[in-house]
Amino acid sequence: MSEAQAEVDKLGSNSKESVSPHAEPFDRPTGWRRYHYHPVTQVSMLGFVCFMGPGIFVALTGLGGGGQVNSRVQANASAILYATFAFSGLFSGSINNVLGPRRTLILGTLGYSLYVASFLVINIHPDAGAFVVAAGAILGICAALLWTAQGSLMMAYPTEAQKGMFISIFWTIFNLGGVMGSAVAYGTNFKSTVISNGTYVGFLILTLIGVFLPLFMANPDKVIRTDGTHVNQVCHPSWKTELFRLYVALKTDPWIILLFPMFSASNYCYTWEYNNYNGAIFTIRARGLNSLMSYTSQIFGSVFLGYFILDQKRVRRRVRAFYGWILVFLMAFVAHVWAYFYQKTYTRAEATKDAYKIDIMDETYAAHVWVMMVHGFLDSMLQTYAYWLMGAMSNDPAKLAVFTGFCASILIKHHTDKSLQSVGAAGAWSTDAVGIPYMNIFLSTWCLMVAGMIFAAPMVYLRVTDRTDVEDETL
Repeated sequence: MSEAQAEVDKLGSNSKESVSPHAEPFDRPTGWRRYHYHPVTQVSMLGFVCFMGPGIFVALTGLGGGGQVNSRVQANASAILYATFAFSGLFSGSINNVLGPRRTLILGTLGYSLYVASFLVINIHPDAGAFVVAAGAILGICAALLWTAQGSLMMAYPTEAQKGMFISIFWTIFNLGGVMGSAVAYGTNFKSTVISNGTYVGFLILTLIGVFLPLFMANPDKVIRTDGTHVNQVCHPSWKTELFRLYVALKTDPWIILLFPMFSASNYCYTWEYNNYNGAIFTIRARGLNSLMSYTSQIFGSVFLGYFILDQKRVRRRVRAFYGWILVFLMAFVAHVWAYFYQKTYTRAEATKDAYKIDIMDETYAAHVWVMMVHGFLDSMLQTYAYWLMGAMSNDPAKLAVFTGFCASILIKHHTDKSLQSVGAAGAWSTDAVGIPYMNIFLSTWCLMVAGMIFAAPMVYLRVTDRTDVEDETL
């Protein structure tokens, strides 16, 4: 332990020495590099990487049961996916710092192609459920890598005053993947009662494109922020040192523990929304349209909170943090009170029978689709707020990689704190796989989200300041 403590002390002293309170501005490159190395360009390219991978994944998930009539295989695959995500997220930040973000993104996107391919296989061979579950386990590892690299880059590119805007840019592009995927599923299956093979093939091609996109991104050390400063470079220490970094990150920023319940809630909610609501009481084409509307509303939710609230220059950052907390907290109640009146009209037993499914031509459809839209708006607000809070704690990519990777393990958005999010999602999908009543899952989703915001309140009050101090910059 003495050796470990000495290494921790060494890391702490090196961090303080490496950061200057007055970063020197750099000259911008000329020609095409001026645009390619611009942080807005890079965060947009990062958004398209996730557009092609996680964006298509959420479109598939949004269909309810991965578009399958029997959702149990998908629920089991999702449970193991988020379980491996939770474990892998504990170390994905260290892997990202060693391999670099571009290589990490490439490895991460490969898992999405395999996962989509597994649903094509089971659509052709219905007894291939084990392959889907195995693909889910592999995707959990890959997703932890992708979201850790994504989180460290997205929160390192902007200046402190631009973090909300950059989060909004990313989430807008990312959610367009879900919008496009849902639109494709809706159009190709408009007259069908099951998802066609062509839909899965189209999804597979898109995810494979996403595997190669990181090759065209710039290394972070070549990106110059809009204020003329370089993005902080991520060092490549030993694995032993990286394990100490995780310890140091939690030791120096223990307030992040208060965000764990909120991280968990941000992905826990998808089980009820997509399997227990969208997948339970709607026809296939209605599911596709519901997903389309949900992901479209997520774009507006992210832009609304990120750009118009969290990045308001006329308001101090600390005040903006409280504004964001109040809005997300109130929206959580609005969305769940509304959904409660629909959830109490059906049970799992009724939905699993050959009961009538709501179609887009039914008179009651318009009222039901609003539930998906309101929850989509809430989901993106929660994700945006979680990312923004972590960005308010540091500007250093190495530290942010550890934060986002560890949080990802404990929760699994998509999308923030992925370790934490994964734990929450793994639990939610497991309850669905074993047949827990829909109302129980719904109420647990509601309670966890409210509890997450309540636990986050002290961290917002005590940890968020009007600017990030020098000692918060690195590990």
